[in-house]
Amino acid sequence: MLPPRRFFPSFSLLIAFEAAARTGSVTAAARELGLTQSAVSRQITALESQLGAALFLRERQTIRLTLAGDTYAREVREALRRISSASLNLRANPSGGTLNLAVLPFFGARWLTPRIGRFCEKHPGMMINLITRLEPFDFRFDTLDAAIHFVEPRWPGAELTFLLQEDVLPVCSPDFKAKHGLQTPEDVLKAPLLHLNSRPDAWEIWLRSRSILFEALHGMLFDQFAPMVEAAAAGLGAALLPRFLISRELDQGLLIPAIENGGIDTSGYHLAYPPDRASYPPLKTFRAWLLDEIAADTTIRDRLRTPA
Repeated sequence: MLPPRRFFPSFSLLIAFEAAARTGSVTAAARELGLTQSAVSRQITALESQLGAALFLRERQTIRLTLAGDTYAREVREALRRISSASLNLRANPSGGTLNLAVLPFFGARWLTPRIGRFCEKHPGMMINLITRLEPFDFRFDTLDAAIHFVEPRWPGAELTFLLQEDVLPVCSPDFKAKHGLQTPEDVLKAPLLHLNSRPDAWEIWLRSRSILFEALHGMLFDQFAPMVEAAAAGLGAALLPRFLISRELDQGLLIPAIENGGIDTSGYHLAYPPDRASYPPLKTFRAWLLDEIAADTTIRDRLRTPA
């Protein structure tokens, strides 16, 4: 239930305040909004009166946010952004059925995006907005209906649908493999290794799975899979990469297994969503379609697992 309307400042007051807070100038805010300087000043004064708190410190011809004003500006800006996003979504798809979905960048670019066209053809009344995310977030404070993430997300109250188990493969360019004489699992210790920020212990886990003793591991560090794939294909090192996301490079021979039979199961991908969106029709439809697509993908079909 929303609070009484008397606690809601008018939209015009909030827009004037946000513009002044962002630009740090009543004059600049007035120019941006197409209003007079005095009109913006009156709106800010009216907002302060309604809230019972000073939002700006007036110093000669300048203004500066108070501590309370700075906090309020951040929250108002986010609220206006969400209203704007909702309005744009409605304009783009006035019949409804929009799904705001967060995805990991490489998974989204390599696997999901090329398949979205099939979903749109099958469900022309629905629209999917993709937002790439690397870091965890909170559904309570974000304008998202669902997210596809690797490893079980630790989000408060999120419901999960298991999608697929990932297996990673040590890969490198053909020239790199020949240059470093990679044949046995122990040989990787003699070669440069590429690492991912979000999986800093990937090579350690792989080596332990082969009962290989090692000391500190060094090598180039990447914040995303995409540049690491390119680096491996360019012969800069060996990388542990999800098999189903590098089928293109494997098929073209740009990457080859650094070690034969070197794959290892890691964690899984999940579709996460807040409980109150579980019955949201676009999400239900997308979830069913997504599971069908995964089951039909020959690069991962044999890797599907049922979570314990």
